[in-house]
Amino acid sequence: MATSVEFLVSTSGQMSVPAAVRHRWGLDNGGRVTVVDLGDAVILLPPGGRQEILAKALTADQHRQFVSDLDDPDLATT
Repeated sequence: MATSVEFLVSTSGQMSVPAAVRHRWGLDNGGRVTVVDLGDAVILLPPGGRQEILAKALTADQHRQFVSDLDDPDLATT
């Protein structure tokens, strides 16, 4: 489920997470989230989201193997 919504950030840096997202993430009474700053983008993760993403990530060796198995020479250069 990917959606894009524009948020208003207050002068003190605060913003509101939509109620539907707070409910889905179990944050109806507030709580902590993880903010990942990518430089030109920010990712907001639910509680435990960082661990879930890291658990699904490829190791460097797995990535090298994946790239070496590509049949397209233009894609197999990373």
